Amino acid sequence: MRKAVVAGILYFAVVFAFAFAIGVVRVLLVAPRLGETVAVLLELPVVLAASWACCGALVTRLAVSPRLGDRVMMGGVAFVVLQAAEALLAVFAFGRTPALYLAAFATLAGQLGLAGQIGFALIPLVRRRR
Repeated sequence: MRKAVVAGILYFAVVFAFAFAIGVVRVLLVAPRLGETVAVLLELPVVLAASWACCGALVTRLAVSPRLGDRVMMGGVAFVVLQAAEALLAVFAFGRTPALYLAAFATLAGQLGLAGQIGFALIPLVRRRR
């Protein structure tokens, strides 16, 4: 179980860093030209593909058990840390109120983003060792 928790934290950290970099491109270059929803639709498969690769590498490197509980733990830890990081970043780095942060989930782009985050959390359940 300890390996799954460590893997979940590392999974979050690597994918979050990658997604943050891609998100900068989305916000500054793509969204102003194509709109927020299209920008998210273009970003999602890239981030999910990176999540798939990262998860596989971590599962192999850390020898995370294929047991359901360990995979749920890895994805669950990654998802909880991701949600906390996203909320903290929105409030403290971008000056949004918690209410504005939550209101963004009512938009199509916000719902697509949340669906992608749920997909990110589910990848450890289906990803096997290389």
